[in-house]
Amino acid sequence: MSQQILASVEKSSLKPADQIQKFEIGDTVDIHTKILEGEKERIQVFSGIVIARSGSGSKEMFTVRRIVAGEGVERKFPLHSPRIAKIDVKRSAVVRRAKLYYMRERSGKSARLRERRSEQAGTDKK
Repeated sequence: MSQQILASVEKSSLKPADQIQKFEIGDTVDIHTKILEGEKERIQVFSGIVIARSGSGSKEMFTVRRIVAGEGVERKFPLHSPRIAKIDVKRSAVVRRAKLYYMRERSGKSARLRERRSEQAGTDKK
């Protein structure tokens, strides 16, 4: 009984499926977050590689890593947060792990991920 009540309360805080962009581990994404400064609201973009996803339902989180001025910066975002305006997938990569924590020790060329080829790209050549 209590599980059903929790599920119904949690369902109200979830974003609709059409609002959530599908992305996977290893994808390079732009996260458009809403920032409140006084009474003004603006959108700030955080770009980076998705290195982890965790949780489920309304508690689902994902971690994005990028390099700023030679320093690695990671930020965790709740997937269903109302502060996330949009998620754009810029590039998809082929990865064979669920968590890319090894990227923390990598820099330069060794930090590159192999790009995933789309189905449509192969059919264009004739």
